Amino acid sequence: MACSSEGGGEPLSPAARLFHSPSFNCYVIAIIGCKTSINPQVIRDGLCQTILKHPRFTSKLVKKGRKTRWTETTIDLDNHIIVPQIDSKIDFPDRFVEDYISNFTKTPLDISKPLWELHLLNIKTSNAESIGIFRIHHSLGDGTSLISLLIAATRKTSDPNALPTVPTTRKRDDSNVHNCSIIVSFWLSILWGLRLIWNTIVDVLLLVLTILFFKDTHTPLKGAHGVELNTKRFVYLMVSMDDIKLVKAEMKTTINDVLLGLTQAGLARYLNREYVGVKNANDGAAMSKSGIPKNIRLRASILVNIRASPGIQDLADMMAEKGKARWGNKMGYIIFPFNIALQEDPLEYVRQAKATIDRKKQSLEAICSYACAKLVLNLFGVKIAGVITRRVLFHTTMAFSNVAGPVEEISFYGHPVAFIAPSVYGHPHALTIHFQSYANQMTISMAVDPTIIPDPYLLCDDFEESLKLICDNVVKKRHIAEII
Repeated sequence: MACSSEGGGEPLSPAARLFHSPSFNCYVIAIIGCKTSINPQVIRDGLCQTILKHPRFTSKLVKKGRKTRWTETTIDLDNHIIVPQIDSKIDFPDRFVEDYISNFTKTPLDISKPLWELHLLNIKTSNAESIGIFRIHHSLGDGTSLISLLIAATRKTSDPNALPTVPTTRKRDDSNVHNCSIIVSFWLSILWGLRLIWNTIVDVLLLVLTILFFKDTHTPLKGAHGVELNTKRFVYLMVSMDDIKLVKAEMKTTINDVLLGLTQAGLARYLNREYVGVKNANDGAAMSKSGIPKNIRLRASILVNIRASPGIQDLADMMAEKGKARWGNKMGYIIFPFNIALQEDPLEYVRQAKATIDRKKQSLEAICSYACAKLVLNLFGVKIAGVITRRVLFHTTMAFSNVAGPVEEISFYGHPVAFIAPSVYGHPHALTIHFQSYANQMTISMAVDPTIIPDPYLLCDDFEESLKLICDNVVKKRHIAEII
């Protein structure tokens, strides 16, 4: 089955060129669990009516002289949709899916064709009746936009003609500032500007030092040289959005603050076990005894989309009418330091994470990192830019991402969705953690190097237990406040 497309060429963006460099060849993975068996023909028809109307998904790379461009072409879906025959008597289907993903990621996509593929696995796992796995080269777009595009191709289960509802970021409440006198508002603005400049200078300096020599501490989570070339293992778990919202409301934070605090708590718990040598993750007495070395430097690279991501409606219109929604890889990154230590009060993890990210919000680190990367790429070429970008990431420990998903249940071309689990591989980290919300659940998706993290389910257990402890302390705090 083929879908036709015609058109001229479009030059690769600086970031797209970077993602094709030998040292930074990255792919986005999107795992979609469905509540029913998948009908491949329905999926094919649906793709032709939606995603394949996006020119980037029907374009291949064509090199003319020294320049490479996206050029639209006729696409044969049989080369992009893989439906393997699966034995229905597999003993461990979840592990089969993990192994299947790990195996096909060993082979790069053929650059003579559009750089994406979809694997449809009609196998019942613990969380779904069937699994769809998109593999998309990162040069097609940033992860947030790609996941948003997939969501824009879905519809509400309750209303097959309606697009999903995705939460939007609320604007900061500046009512207190507006209520101040003009003079006070003026000086507050001056102070805010000075703080922005100072924080940006400090962050850019730390970024430069990280490129040169400022490395994270070697821990049981830190990858070695060549980690980007190692086959990754992809695991995920689902937790309740109600628990996360409970913490958010009680501590007056954002969802992202809670997730960063949860990550800090889960990593501390995992590293404590590794250093102490505790085999039983639920051994409370042993886990309360800290074996973590002091002053561990453990930082996460957080990619930030500099260009505002197209909305779900914009992307749906683009697929329906070939609209002109802005698209591409225009990304900077911030380096987020985690405080790795056991806390007596689990809520302290969230407080610390909120304080750190609030300071990062008052900095132009992401914009400056993008501008510097673009300048280096234009002056010295892709090879040098790729080496520098790799050094930044390799000198940190992990990657972190949080993407808001639909607030209600959706269907993927008529197939009710059970969960969405995005990830990425090809970058120099042994651990990548993505949070993806969907309806009343949050999926924690992890890509790990099994030579560094041999049992990622222990890390999953640590995240689950950390969320439970945080929620229990929130409930306890609320109960005490009610008594007083």
